[in-house]
Amino acid sequence: MTTNLYERHGATALITLDHSPVNSLGHALRQRIVAALDAADADAAVRAIVLSGKNKAFCAGADVSEFGTALQLAEPILRTLLARVEDCSKPVVAALSGVALGGGLELALACHGRVALDTAQLGLPEILLGLIPGSGGTQRLPRLTGMETALALIQSGQPQTGHQLAASGLLDQVVTEGLVEAACTLANELAGRGEPLPRTRDRQLDASTSRTLLAAQREQLTPRQQLQPAYAAVLDALEAASGAFEEGLQRERELFLQLQGSTQAKALRYQFFAEREASKLPAALQAAPRPLQTVAVIGAGTMGAGITICALDAGLNVILLEQDAAALQRGRQRVIDHYQSRVSAGKLKAIKAAAYEARLSPSTDWTQLGRADLVIEAVFEELAVKQEVFRKIDLHARAGAVLATNTSYLDVDAIANATSRPQDVLGLHFFSPANVMKLLEVVRGSRTSLDVLATGMALGKTLRKLPVLTGNAFGFIGNRIYNAYRKQCEFMLEDGAWPEEVDAALQALGFAMGPFAVADLSGLDIAWRMRKAQAASRDPRERYVAILDQLCEQGRLGRKSGAGYYSHEGGKQVRTTDAVVRAIIEQASQQRGITRRTLSATEIQRRALLAMVNEAALLLREGVASRASDIDVVLVQGYGFPRWEGGPVFWARQQDRAALEQELQTLAREAGHGFMLADLSLLLD
Repeated sequence: MTTNLYERHGATALITLDHSPVNSLGHALRQRIVAALDAADADAAVRAIVLSGKNKAFCAGADVSEFGTALQLAEPILRTLLARVEDCSKPVVAALSGVALGGGLELALACHGRVALDTAQLGLPEILLGLIPGSGGTQRLPRLTGMETALALIQSGQPQTGHQLAASGLLDQVVTEGLVEAACTLANELAGRGEPLPRTRDRQLDASTSRTLLAAQREQLTPRQQLQPAYAAVLDALEAASGAFEEGLQRERELFLQLQGSTQAKALRYQFFAEREASKLPAALQAAPRPLQTVAVIGAGTMGAGITICALDAGLNVILLEQDAAALQRGRQRVIDHYQSRVSAGKLKAIKAAAYEARLSPSTDWTQLGRADLVIEAVFEELAVKQEVFRKIDLHARAGAVLATNTSYLDVDAIANATSRPQDVLGLHFFSPANVMKLLEVVRGSRTSLDVLATGMALGKTLRKLPVLTGNAFGFIGNRIYNAYRKQCEFMLEDGAWPEEVDAALQALGFAMGPFAVADLSGLDIAWRMRKAQAASRDPRERYVAILDQLCEQGRLGRKSGAGYYSHEGGKQVRTTDAVVRAIIEQASQQRGITRRTLSATEIQRRALLAMVNEAALLLREGVASRASDIDVVLVQGYGFPRWEGGPVFWARQQDRAALEQELQTLAREAGHGFMLADLSLLLD
């Protein structure tokens, strides 16, 4: 029998969550579930109830688009719905497939039983949005799994599979098929026991053990976690789970509402939507992408091998091309070693690793490029070298193939013009390590055709990366802004700060590393090479800090040489700069005629951020970035900008406009000739 609210399977009412695409718990769906529960509870022919998802998902959680609107607070709110589930006179069992995240998992926790497919993804990701579960997740989950498992799941925000959670206490049964049938069987078993229904809220935790665990975890919060109030709030809410259930719910709700209005939560929600938007081309640039199944990667070094792994993981065929057999073998081995290490760690099945390797075709034969739909050049970052490679590509790549250069800052048009088909050329700036970093800058040359651009964006999604469109300008979005940031930090060295003081101040703001520690890690010669490439066009009146150049001239290239801004002993960075570095910095100050002074952490932070904001406004004005939010996505995803600060644009929008503009004028005066002061109106209005 079928009603408009549920379908009867014998004596079981099957209530199907149906809100495309992932059954998020918007107000309309909440209303429908409550109405279906009421009807099934009143139906004398129904003994038990099963909640199941449609569209290959159980429920992805709250409808984020309703956050901050009247619909979010319209009854039945999620807490009301969960109470209705738990108070149902007939057993309610959740049949979990696809995803059960956030409010979706909280809904399952309120049920009297839970059956999941082994592939189902279950989690509470609220902390990734600067929040905690707000509808009982912190109270019900530990009562089912114990405090340790609940803490790990909530604090990480990462989902786990039904298979991984099979022994956690969260699930009554894990199946590989026949999910709804298994859930119906469990529901009818519960109905036939003649016992009170198993309600999660009735379970008790060992208060002493829980408090000891949570106190230890509070001491172990990292500096970055301490900057995000949600991490402490999770511990506060879980601590309340040791007491009365209703009091715990109230405490959880108080903490949730406090966090929801915080700047950090707003920034994280902003990033969530900005990332969704970034992967879309503006309407005027949209076109159908070209077909893509076989990729050729030229250059089997660290970057080329990383790109190869990305493509193999995405199910593409890869031709890996090198200039000689020895280099090719080293590159091939990098790829094989990657998969073997994952097999050894139990993260990948050997049969799947073998399938990946079978799609890899190493070669030194340039004619093999004729088989590729896309050719990605990943050789040395030098214009003449890349131009020569593209001349060869032009000879061997088939007509209609997309030709891409992996460059961090070079002129894509200058590379494209080495071919007879610049319309087929674009830039793909992968970030290292390419098989780990999500960001991909897709660079549009002046003659790049729209379908080639669409192919680049589509490739990013195929590789499970976050593609962001950028115009062809030196450094594109990311390196252009990072260059302005780094330059301002170098000015602060001349003004009186030591590298460790700048790094510490920016880490205190939330950056994973400061700029000078990053430079040592990546190698100072990378920036040195870029500086030398710009030397001919540099105005001699411009304020130029030569500290990095002098370090490189002394062989201090960073960690790989044992010393850079810092000394590195046994692979570990010494915390303070040594006498050699300080002497170079002091000499730079003297030559500039600057009397060194102490810079506070606040001044260091604001000057660094202001430099980013100014450059972001210039990029937007020049059309290098299509959207202001794209700039924030790039800085957060690729350059360690603290996600909970939203990015330099979001940060600027939280500041007093007049004060911001006044500080930028001061920054411009101190920078001197060559500093271009931006108009903030496009960025802030």
